[in-house]
Amino acid sequence: MQSSTPIAPDAISPPLTVETLVNGGNGLIRYNGQVIFVPGVAAGDVIRFQIVRAKKRYAEAKLVEIVTPSTDRCRPQCPVAHKCGGCQWQHLPYRIQLIWKEKLFRESLTHKAKVADELIKNIIASPHQLGYRSRVQIKCRKVGKNFLTGFYQPKSKIIVDIESCPLMPEALNQLWGKARQILATSHLCAHISQLDLAIDSHNKCAITVHYNGGEQKKLASLLLSIDDCSDLFLKINNRQRLMQIRGDGLLTISVDNPELNLSYETGSFAQINLPQNNQMISEVIGLIPWQGTEVVLDLYCGMGNFSLPIARRVKQVIGVEASSSSIKMAKQNAYNENFSNTTFLCADSEEIIDDLVAEYQPDVLVLDPPRSGAYDIVKKIAKSHINHIIYVSCDPQTLARDMGFLVNHGYHLKESCPIDMFPQTYHCESISYFGKNE
Repeated sequence: MQSSTPIAPDAISPPLTVETLVNGGNGLIRYNGQVIFVPGVAAGDVIRFQIVRAKKRYAEAKLVEIVTPSTDRCRPQCPVAHKCGGCQWQHLPYRIQLIWKEKLFRESLTHKAKVADELIKNIIASPHQLGYRSRVQIKCRKVGKNFLTGFYQPKSKIIVDIESCPLMPEALNQLWGKARQILATSHLCAHISQLDLAIDSHNKCAITVHYNGGEQKKLASLLLSIDDCSDLFLKINNRQRLMQIRGDGLLTISVDNPELNLSYETGSFAQINLPQNNQMISEVIGLIPWQGTEVVLDLYCGMGNFSLPIARRVKQVIGVEASSSSIKMAKQNAYNENFSNTTFLCADSEEIIDDLVAEYQPDVLVLDPPRSGAYDIVKKIAKSHINHIIYVSCDPQTLARDMGFLVNHGYHLKESCPIDMFPQTYHCESISYFGKNE
């Protein structure tokens, strides 16, 4: 007879079936009134698990054994996918990943924002499921005689020691291997905590070494032997300013058609999936039948990823970004591409949104906020006369919160489309288009 007692912490569960996947990528199991979240599983897996953290309303567990694998399960491409925190869903075939991303996205919006399911479009798949990451941070640590490089295990500072990653293009894996080989032979590696690797649309590579020792010149000389990358930099003691060893520190992505070349400084933000970024820009542009008379306000504009493609089609674009280096590059990119209808401001969007709306009277608002969303901004926007809002989100939960406010305060959702920018993970990007109620 089955006990009604919940599974105790540290105890191994009996074989139980994973009911579904949830936001955050974990599987969900219900047992004797207890809700348990388990990472690294597929819906339909029969598993044993061990509870590692018991909360009042739920418990978190670790996978102990797959008793019977789900038909949705596959062998991961990476041998440490089950240990590394970089990929949560490599054990799912890509078509299954897309099904779950779209399903969870729909559930977030229909349940939390109360929008109609038919307004949500099918997910846009990534052109590449592997080798798509144009930027990556490699964690480093000297342990005994070994120089470990790799990624943290989930919810820890323990490095999974690896020499390559299938999500990275071959050029970056080769750069990683060369840097590791050179640094591991030197005592200087004991003071290296991270390697930042990047590649742009023209296959130019850059590496930034995070160093907290006192022999910068010796390390710089050592790094010059890395001959398969154009740009070499040191980040010393976590200071913002980088020490230049070689190169100009500029990486360039190509967007739109005809092609625009947008540069950004090493260490600054750019989308990591460059082919999918192009698709996302195309989707944003296609939402509105531009007449060439529009005034567009682009918040969190970065180095002009949306601003400049849109500027080709409208009267004026005002871009706002808190990062001074990104705004500097947005201005430079506009100059290089001969735009005369753009204005870029280095400011906190939330602090100046009211002034911007009053001064420029924008017809269209584009915003691409961080994961925390833009709740304080949408509360102010709802009082404005902006007719069109295009909201690019990297977090369905904060999007649902902000969307719920907009649709209850003067706007209606015209459509929302999930986009897979991050294959092999549970993360989901999206574009949502709102119109002002008549």
